[in-house]
Amino acid sequence: MPVWTLFGLTRPVASTRWPGEGGDDGQAGVQGMPRYHADKCDNGCRECVAACLPGALTRKAGDEARLNMDYGRCIACQMCVEVCPTGAMETSRDWAFAVRDREDLKWQEALQTPPAQALKARVEGAFRNSLYIRHVDAGSCNGCESELQALNNPFYNLHRLGIFFTPSPRFADVLLVTGSGTYAMRDVLQATYEAMPEPKWVMAMGTCAVSGGIAAGGYSSGHGLEGVLPVDVWLPGCPPNPAAIIHALLMLLGRAPQRVRGGRCE
Repeated sequence: MPVWTLFGLTRPVASTRWPGEGGDDGQAGVQGMPRYHADKCDNGCRECVAACLPGALTRKAGDEARLNMDYGRCIACQMCVEVCPTGAMETSRDWAFAVRDREDLKWQEALQTPPAQALKARVEGAFRNSLYIRHVDAGSCNGCESELQALNNPFYNLHRLGIFFTPSPRFADVLLVTGSGTYAMRDVLQATYEAMPEPKWVMAMGTCAVSGGIAAGGYSSGHGLEGVLPVDVWLPGCPPNPAAIIHALLMLLGRAPQRVRGGRCE
């Protein structure tokens, strides 16, 4: 008997029970997206805006008291937290940031009533126990790819949830795109999407795919997948961790709730 086989048989089950009750999500100590406390914000302060490299924080033109925060551009570098003199920006453990509507990644003064869950109804009517993913790298730094690889390790074991990767778009239910969506890859993305059978869905994974990230508007890419493909799930992060990816996929299937609305994590 090979040594590695004997080692495996003598060890307990390695896979987590998460997202089941009592399961470990594997994200202990991980810093998530910074939380914004508008009541603590100094109207004349621009420290966080100046420190935000991807432009996730801006001041509304003509309104010095209004800070705009777009989590779709945030790379969770925590620079805003470090430079904020009033504590308006706070480190959090909020990593499950997948949303169905891109606007839900933008901080809003007042939360709006959630729209009807049309996507959830459509997905539940199409899928039962399995989901097949075709992944396309459209200009990634490979940070997102390293997190995708972790989904199939013994701890997360994505297959236990009935979710699989497929090399062919002909068998795919979901087109999962990473990277900023470079101009050179747009025809490839469109061809892949068109090759998928109906019903089909698109997931933008990582801040680059959501908004273009720090490369947005450069010579080789635009602003992520917006206007390129019809995106059903937006998942920011640089990169999003494996648990966040799983949550986004389960949210697409209607098996997990959306936790973020109006830029606020529940």
